[in-house]
Amino acid sequence: MDVVVTGRHCTISPEMKEQVAERLSTIERLRDRLIRAEVEFQSRSATKDPEDAVVVQVTLRSKGPVIRSEGRSSDKMVAFEGALDRLKTQLRKAADRRKTHRGLRSPNGELPRFEAPVPETDEDTVPTHEVAGLVVKGDGPLVVREKVFEATPLTLAQALDEMELVGHDFFLYEDAETGRPSVVYRRKAYNYGVIHLDVSK
Repeated sequence: MDVVVTGRHCTISPEMKEQVAERLSTIERLRDRLIRAEVEFQSRSATKDPEDAVVVQVTLRSKGPVIRSEGRSSDKMVAFEGALDRLKTQLRKAADRRKTHRGLRSPNGELPRFEAPVPETDEDTVPTHEVAGLVVKGDGPLVVREKVFEATPLTLAQALDEMELVGHDFFLYEDAETGRPSVVYRRKAYNYGVIHLDVSK
């Protein structure tokens, strides 16, 4: 497994890079076929909370889905250890799910684009602008973040596995059986909910 360690607004010593690579070697037994591990340290000097001074993001890339976790602290290695602990938890949860759902594999999901409903108003008095593909009249969203992912249809079990691996509380996917846009989300402990959209009308 290749390990790439980078720093944004901070320097990472060769000794720290070696220590990070050594600690990451412990996760190979939890996830086979790992190709590359990317560790990014980011220093945030403008933050008011000292526990957010250093943000570490660990990303694992393999033949399967991307796995990512994040840690924050005032110390670089403490932040890294927090991210590593979360990563191990995500991998163990995914492994537990695979014990009851064999043969899981899942690529990234694609977020569909929706047009916001626009109220009927006088075209001459209300300014219109476009934000991330949405036509907005008057006051609209101040901050919009848009992401597009490649996707293939997934089963519910595959979508749950993908959600656990990226550490999110929800996951949007196209249901392999019905073709419907669907969202699986975490409720409490290991309980999940699923929302399906009927777009046939």
